[in-house]
Amino acid sequence: MRFAFRMVLKPGCEAEYEKRHREIWPEIVKLLRESGVSNYSIFFDKETNYLFAVQEQGGLSSQDLGSEPVIQKWWAYMADIMETNADKSPVSIPMKEFFYMP
Repeated sequence: MRFAFRMVLKPGCEAEYEKRHREIWPEIVKLLRESGVSNYSIFFDKETNYLFAVQEQGGLSSQDLGSEPVIQKWWAYMADIMETNADKSPVSIPMKEFFYMP
């Protein structure tokens, strides 16, 4: 199942966001893969500061992953450069798929 969502990057934080994802913690990647997440991409719209993410999910939902300590630690690490909820999770707006061409 493909899942897409939108997040918001704080103005001026594009380079830092890219840097942190180039150096993503191996335990995050391991957990995502073990949970069935694959083909995960994040795109950036400079005009709006929106981050657009697409991933395939074959296991746990993103809500299930949110209870994992390493995910909570990552959220706290990223909170200074993204719009977040009270629990430090990124504000994520699910997006409906209208078209897919395999």
